Amino acid sequence: MARKPGIGLIAPSGQVIDKDGLERAIAYFQARGWRVVAPALLKHAHQRFAGTDAARVAALHAMAAREDVRIMLAVRGGYGMSRLLDGIDYQLLGRAGKRLIGHSDFTGLLCAAYARAGLSGFSGPMAGYDFSAQHHSHFTETHFWRMVEEGGDSIEVGGGSGAPARIRGKLWGGNLALLAALVGTPYLPRIGGLLYVEDINEHPYRVERMLLQLHHAGVLKRQRALILGDFSGYKLAANDNGYDFDTMVAYLRELLPIPVYTGLPFGHIRDKLTLPFGGAATLTAERGAWRLDYRA
Repeated sequence: MARKPGIGLIAPSGQVIDKDGLERAIAYFQARGWRVVAPALLKHAHQRFAGTDAARVAALHAMAAREDVRIMLAVRGGYGMSRLLDGIDYQLLGRAGKRLIGHSDFTGLLCAAYARAGLSGFSGPMAGYDFSAQHHSHFTETHFWRMVEEGGDSIEVGGGSGAPARIRGKLWGGNLALLAALVGTPYLPRIGGLLYVEDINEHPYRVERMLLQLHHAGVLKRQRALILGDFSGYKLAANDNGYDFDTMVAYLRELLPIPVYTGLPFGHIRDKLTLPFGGAATLTAERGAWRLDYRA
């Protein structure tokens, strides 16, 4: 099998906990014919992070500078990316032109790289979770390789749609908490298009509050559609009195000047898409269903 371009593994956020899983992920990519660059620093830890802030920035720069690496794939998320944003050489990332892939806390780097250097990436699976298991998600694998190797993909979603529509624009987004945290900073891109969001362990009222922050800051006004991914892991309380995720979505649909779609298979879940950050997309909606076609 001909050796393919390199995948460089990076850990700019939380420390790598499952080191055996990391080795399984490396073997997975090697079995598919990819050269894998996995520095020993991936297994380092400082407090809750994968090394000191300075070490993680240096590792990011070193991987971007490698000529034998085409993709920079995050091993995991966890908090830590926000600490690095002021220290990253975005011109280096832009010149290197590597494809950045990850989600969760990695949303911070995807946003900053696009805002500061115009570098597009992918919101997608990560090595330490999605490719470290004994049995991988066929859905995740199929959509990941389709985007990486073919540059385009699509998904059809039953439900989650209102009035018929056909909407074109740049597709971008990621973890809602990170997007909200970047409001008012130079690291949130001024993109007008189709915004996708996801999060985990966030009660519907906190999801609503973060989306209202984007709304009040004018971010949602620039969008043509809001697409909600997975928001699992929360627990409702007795005093919610019927206020649940669906009720929150209904409120947003009444309030926001753009259509809201639900059911996107993306987020902290086993079966997830690989979505372009800054790519071209078309959303076609009918009553009760919608389809998203997109390219890098």
